[in-house]
Amino acid sequence: MAGDINEGSVPSYYREVHQAICSRTDERVPISVFLRVLSRTSLSITVQNQITEHVNNSDGFLSKVSLYKGLALIALAQQGKPPSPKLLENFIQEFPKPQLGEPKELQSLKMQSVQESPLILSVTLAELLKKDTVKVDLIPEKKGLFLKHVEYQVTSERFTVSVYRRYSDFDVFHELLLQRYAYRAVPALPPKRALKGVLTSMSEREFIEGRRRALGRFLNLVARHPVFSEDELVKTFLTFSGSDVQPKLRDACKKLGDEFMTCKYATQAKDYLPANIQSQFSSSRELIRNIHNSFQKLRDRAERMAERSKENATDLLMFGKELSSLGSDESPVPVLASCKSPWAALRHSVKGLSVEFSLLSERAAQQGRREEDDVVEKLNLFLDLLQSYRDLCERHEKGVLHEHQRALQKYSVMKRQMLSATVQPKEQVSVEQLESRIVQQENAIQVMELRNYFSLFCLHQESQLIFTYLPITSLILGAFVDSQVLGHKDMGEVWQDLHSKLKSLFGDGNGRSSPLSPK
Repeated sequence: MAGDINEGSVPSYYREVHQAICSRTDERVPISVFLRVLSRTSLSITVQNQITEHVNNSDGFLSKVSLYKGLALIALAQQGKPPSPKLLENFIQEFPKPQLGEPKELQSLKMQSVQESPLILSVTLAELLKKDTVKVDLIPEKKGLFLKHVEYQVTSERFTVSVYRRYSDFDVFHELLLQRYAYRAVPALPPKRALKGVLTSMSEREFIEGRRRALGRFLNLVARHPVFSEDELVKTFLTFSGSDVQPKLRDACKKLGDEFMTCKYATQAKDYLPANIQSQFSSSRELIRNIHNSFQKLRDRAERMAERSKENATDLLMFGKELSSLGSDESPVPVLASCKSPWAALRHSVKGLSVEFSLLSERAAQQGRREEDDVVEKLNLFLDLLQSYRDLCERHEKGVLHEHQRALQKYSVMKRQMLSATVQPKEQVSVEQLESRIVQQENAIQVMELRNYFSLFCLHQESQLIFTYLPITSLILGAFVDSQVLGHKDMGEVWQDLHSKLKSLFGDGNGRSSPLSPK
């Protein structure tokens, strides 16, 4: 077909367009510029994609002949014909002129940024993290008539405001987010109360602290989400300072409706989806499941290390206290017949060592807090996101797909009933009612099909979000290594001081005793 198109077989308009958009260094046209030309047409995304597939752009550029081919396909598509290369074979008449405007107007396309498909999330991890940082602090308990109420101070850096929220406010907010964004990865909330038997292994204070951390992770994931972050619901929750925040949230959700009703791409989602979307979804889901399992194991190990650091801090403190207790014993030392015991002087030195062990305990506790705040918490943040994606996949399969299949089954039953009614004469009213129900069911199926495609559209974007967050692995590893380096450095300095002190007190390191003097 390429041989059929040449300088002489195309209108002069083709050559003018080529002159306007070709590269400065050669006659080729960047595929990105050609895509911008396509976006100026009124053609559907599906047709645009078909035209792009038919032109030769393997190296990211179109030759002059390939551009002419693309322009001819655009012109034919604008006439309502399918953009097939077969149409151009043995084309007798002059190739039609595409409706693209004046060639001079196209020159600016070389300078414009590429207009990407709305399916693509063009965002980096750094950009997501900069969107907002939300801090959740526990405020002093308020005692009601019968129960103690836990309240939180929620502070958003983006909105520079602090508001007060109860757990019930979080619960309503989460419920409404799921209603509005049923096709998105909405993070889960921590439980309101400890599960039965949990408080046997942790105190109530530890449970409340763990829940505070989890609420903070939930809000940060929501506030940094490329879609949620721009929603009125999120802004209301983070900024509204009145006492009636729950009715305010419900009113906002009622006005907005669910995302399918408000997203301008909802009914066109099918046009943006790749042909192999189902296989992409399956492979992404399997990979993310494996990533989730691995990160769970990393988190469990990090938690154990942080716990060991805390236990080490306790042991070091108790070790020092025992030394202090040992050195504080003022009981008289008996004089033995064979030798004079040095214990009277030695015990005062032993008592002084408790200072270093107390400092070691403090440094070990700091190490545990660093590991918990900088490593475990970041791992939990990513795990919360991964779990929300897995929950979304289940909602997609058990919700949209299941409802679609049920609707199709119901429609099939109605069609059989209609067929039976035409074979066996029945009352006209019942036949008309059946026809009306079939039309309603057809409309319902059509809406469900649109929702199914939109659900896949959102799933594809949420998959991209997971992979956008994956570089957080380097931040986690960096925080882990930094905490170990700093922890070993701080403790090493104290151990070195303790080593020097012991050397001056008990010997020169070669087995020879040195004079003992109380500190």
